[in-house]
Amino acid sequence: MGEQLKRIGSYLEHLVKARGRHGIHSPFVYDLITHVLRPGVEVPEFAHIEALRTDLLESDQTITVNDLGAGSRVFHRPTRAVSEIARTALKPAAQARLLYRLARYFQAEQVLELGTSFGITTLYLALGAEEGMVHTIEGCPQTQRFAQHHFDRSGRSDIHTVLGSFRSRLPEVLRQMGTVDLAFIDGHHALEPTMEYTEAILGFAHPGTILVLDDIHWSRGMEQAWAWVKAHPRITVTVDLYDLGLAFLRTEQVKEHFTLRY
Repeated sequence: MGEQLKRIGSYLEHLVKARGRHGIHSPFVYDLITHVLRPGVEVPEFAHIEALRTDLLESDQTITVNDLGAGSRVFHRPTRAVSEIARTALKPAAQARLLYRLARYFQAEQVLELGTSFGITTLYLALGAEEGMVHTIEGCPQTQRFAQHHFDRSGRSDIHTVLGSFRSRLPEVLRQMGTVDLAFIDGHHALEPTMEYTEAILGFAHPGTILVLDDIHWSRGMEQAWAWVKAHPRITVTVDLYDLGLAFLRTEQVKEHFTLRY
């Protein structure tokens, strides 16, 4: 109950601080709201991805989950229903499509995802990075099996799946990528791991790199991690969308933080 009340409080605080497009004086962030954050046009491929989501929500299967991250607030047993995981763990379509627009607008070619889950968000990222490759790491074998099935059904050859813990597999994936254009950190929602993985990714980043952190208000630890990201000397522009945090390394821009509604 205490954690739930804290989340309600943090959301109300976000609403008070958040500004809309017309309160923004940064041309870069104004364009970000206009072209990325606001819903764009539907594309036919969205329907295929959402059909996969529907299949998961209607599934009667159960799987044994090997949770290597910070755990779940909803589930406390290793055997879980696929439908319940899909209902509580998958990013909503609106957020997944925002990631698609980020990848497309900034023409990301080397995309990293920490936390594949069932692969729904991965498919949106791959669709956005139309000339690129998505490298995605997942710690649970049975979850990854579902994701790979979805990638095969979608006919995608631009998704590189890696099984294992972030800590053990991230260094080799980063070396293989060479550079990171967009990174979506969606897993192991805790302070120290988030700092560790972000620092590792920054070693392969460039001024155009975009970092997206999931659930930045999920817990006190994640709020501390987000504060650390905002203060990082290499990160100049951060955007708090409540559920997601965006961080940019634009060397031509003064350091500034934005809390937005869109």
